[in-house]
Amino acid sequence: MKAMAAFAFIVVAAALAGFYRSHGALSIHFFVAVAAGLGLTMMLTAALMGLLFLSSGTGHDEAVAEPEDDVHASVWTGRERSR
Repeated sequence: MKAMAAFAFIVVAAALAGFYRSHGALSIHFFVAVAAGLGLTMMLTAALMGLLFLSSGTGHDEAVAEPEDDVHASVWTGRERSR
């Protein structure tokens, strides 16, 4: 996350510099909104991807049962389960 925060900071700084260079002095509110939007979006994306890989690496994804193997399979499939 530290590396992603550093990368997000670099991207935000480059985006703000690009806006300043192409449009000149804009409202401070614009720059704050762009910085917050880009930075928070990148950090949220990194956190969710980290959770995805953490979930996959711990085996929780394999522990999920198939609906046909479930006791309550008739709720999902609309069929009675044969016993």
